[in-house]
Amino acid sequence: MAMRIVGRERRKLRIRKKVNGTESRPRLSVFRTAKHIYVQVIDDVKGQTLAHASTLTKDLRGTLSEDTKSDAAKKVGSLIAKICKSKGIEKVVFDRNGYLYHGRISALAQAARDAGLEF
Repeated sequence: MAMRIVGRERRKLRIRKKVNGTESRPRLSVFRTAKHIYVQVIDDVKGQTLAHASTLTKDLRGTLSEDTKSDAAKKVGSLIAKICKSKGIEKVVFDRNGYLYHGRISALAQAARDAGLEF
């Protein structure tokens, strides 16, 4: 990136200063495109991705054809919570990655909370 850092990237850097994932409380990072939403659970100390899910995951791929993007985000949120529970991860730090906490991002976060993930 050149000298000009656009809005989301600037917000992302500002958030990343404060939000850090540890082994006991990893970071839940969200990335979205026009069609898909991706989420991963990261231990920043080790630099490892502990779990990941997206709308392209094999478990969800065939079930999303008639859903809205917010409904798909809810399914991804509940899937990542289920994966984290199976790996023994109960608490995470939510990293919205510079996106506004609105729409698909809030739907994913609420679904993960409802499925038992704590943040």
